[in-house]
Amino acid sequence: MDDLDDMDHRIVSVLRACGGDPRVAGAARALSWAGEHGALWLAAGLAGASVDRARRDAWLRGTALTAGAHLASMGLKRIVRRPRPAHVEPLVRTAGRHSFPSSHATSAAAAAVAFGALGAHAAWPLAAAVCVSRLVVGVHYPSDVAAGAALGVLTARLGARWMTGGTP
Repeated sequence: MDDLDDMDHRIVSVLRACGGDPRVAGAARALSWAGEHGALWLAAGLAGASVDRARRDAWLRGTALTAGAHLASMGLKRIVRRPRPAHVEPLVRTAGRHSFPSSHATSAAAAAVAFGALGAHAAWPLAAAVCVSRLVVGVHYPSDVAAGAALGVLTARLGARWMTGGTP
C-alpha cells in the first residue's frame, strides 16, 4: 500500500468512527441521502429558477451543469472501477460498487460553483458537509471525494460563460 492509500484508509477510518455518535451518523446519513444522484442540487436549482425569474435561464443552466458533472463522474467511475472502502462498515447503502470519483462530491462542488455565482452562498458549506458525509458513512476515500469535487468545480467553471448567457 503506498502512502496515499495508507492515508486514505486512515482518514476514512477516523471519520467513519465519528459516525459512532448517533447524532453525527444521522446527519451524515441525511446528507448522503439528500445528495443521492444529485437530487438535492437539482431540486435547489429548480427552486432557484422558480423563485428568481430574472435569472431563470442561469439557474436552469447551472442545474444542467450540475447534472452534467454528475453524469461525467458516473462515467469516470465505470472506467476507474475503484472498490469502495472494505475495511469499515458503511452506514448507508450505495447505488453502485465503485467509489472513484465520488459523484456526491462532484454534483455538490458543481452546484456550489454554479449556484454560488448566482448568490446562493449557503451552497458552499452545504456542499462541504455532503462531501464529508461520504467519509463519515464510510463509502468513499478522501481521494474519491477530492477528485469528485475537482471534477465538479472544473465542469462548472468550464460552463460558467454558458450558464450566465455567454457563448460556450
